[in-house]
Amino acid sequence: MKLVTGLIVLAAAVVPTIAHAQDEGAAEVIVSAMRRNADDYSADMPAVGLRRTADFAIQEVTITGDTRDAGQRADEIYAMLANAIAGASKAGVQLAFGERVVQAVTLKNYRDLSLERDSRPDSQQLKFLVKSPLAAGTDAASAQARINAFIKAVKPVGRALMEASGDLTLSVVAPDQYRGAIADAIAADARTLSARFGPDYAVEVEGLNRPVEWARAGLSEVLLYIPYKLVIVPKR
Repeated sequence: MKLVTGLIVLAAAVVPTIAHAQDEGAAEVIVSAMRRNADDYSADMPAVGLRRTADFAIQEVTITGDTRDAGQRADEIYAMLANAIAGASKAGVQLAFGERVVQAVTLKNYRDLSLERDSRPDSQQLKFLVKSPLAAGTDAASAQARINAFIKAVKPVGRALMEASGDLTLSVVAPDQYRGAIADAIAADARTLSARFGPDYAVEVEGLNRPVEWARAGLSEVLLYIPYKLVIVPKR
């Protein structure tokens, strides 16, 4: 796909969304410090994209239990998770799971989360995510404080212990919804470059049919972009 300035067409706004693994572009996705893993994309991040506040701050949380009896140990861990689910709404947070695509943890599915071996004998752990929305006036630091307060407030069960693990990350809901805004930014940049090079040159943009990508751009912000290629060419 090419885009020639002078007659710039926002093609990305009308190109059908490409289906990615697990429908990532239409789901809530986790944004780490690195760009999304994709073998068939260039490693070069374009200069132009859409920078915006993420939708959620996300903290990985681990519940660990070391009760000797395996059945009782599992019951205690899941019961503490159920307590967390029950108290999440009042604390202004949400529970979820997933490594890339985020899905809600509810009282209907919480026992589907798998217990894992811990480093100690007769000990197991269960990992999930706690989300705090990044609404107006709420930055990542405020969200972290809210999540930490929630973790401390969850009522323990037996020998189960709940604590944060890892660093705070971010998530964006349905990144493909921003294709049009990203295309607008690319088109504006292409027009500016075309004007700088004069009437004898045009700008071609390729790759706007690719899926939206994402990367972390600050404490509370993400960069959404399409890995396009921009080329200055003489007019024929």
